[in-house]
Amino acid sequence: MKITPELIALGMYEKALPQSLSWAERLAAARETDSDFVEISIDDSDERINRLSWDVPTRMALRNEIQSSGMQIKSMSLSAHRRFPLGSEDKKIRSQAQDIFKRAVDFSVDLGIRYILVAGSDVYHEPSNSKTLGYFLEGLEMGYLHAAQAGVVLALENWDIRVESIQKVMEYVHYFDSPWFQAYADVGNLVFAGKDVLAELDYARGHLAAVHVKDTHRDQLRYVKPGEGAVPFIQVFSKLAELGFMGSIVLELWTEDQPNAKEIVKASNAWIREQMKEGWLAYECTQMNLQEIK
Repeated sequence: MKITPELIALGMYEKALPQSLSWAERLAAARETDSDFVEISIDDSDERINRLSWDVPTRMALRNEIQSSGMQIKSMSLSAHRRFPLGSEDKKIRSQAQDIFKRAVDFSVDLGIRYILVAGSDVYHEPSNSKTLGYFLEGLEMGYLHAAQAGVVLALENWDIRVESIQKVMEYVHYFDSPWFQAYADVGNLVFAGKDVLAELDYARGHLAAVHVKDTHRDQLRYVKPGEGAVPFIQVFSKLAELGFMGSIVLELWTEDQPNAKEIVKASNAWIREQMKEGWLAYECTQMNLQEIK
């Protein structure tokens, strides 16, 4: 089957829309922005971590909203570990981190979430060392076992100075050697880290569960309008076409405080889809030229 950009789902990060929206309103707004699905955020705030403690009726109410709206919550960005890092030298914090991990998997099962983004960082607010890296791997193993048994994919994102490249992400992917542990590439993070984006994507060939797209500069990680940063989007999508990528793409925006957030997301979605088409076309033209040479 020929892979085309129309077959690739383009999702919306939850923080692109106002936090004050109810889930029914958020899912409806996501549809109006031409998003294919929503990526829910479980960040380090009490409000979002407490979602993992929702009782069964509350979870089922959201499940019903998902079904009635036709808008999936397909993925989870699990960043609560910034506050409770898996690699902390504090045993109590590690225990809290593992509890969050387990509850995030259970929450995903109840909501029909397919994969969980896990940031590639052992600690955040304490020094990283061989111990914290060891504890981080232990925490990933615990989460992986629970997720694999539940049929949920864990996807490790390139982030921070310890796992700032896809090459390093793949060390963990190869360690687990399982379809339930894959790579989540963030092309904006790669540019911010000064990496060769196209070369880095090559490392994840056959192991990309999803891709985060946002624009960045070498010295600015957030709040760059798509098209005004240094991410080579057309080349990125051409590379994804070469890799035979069939996973999901998530547009990562932090516009929840903007009064015209919905309009920003819709315009950004349209722009990204155009870059996808141009990227796929560029790859196809290259293939045609190679065939002519042969």
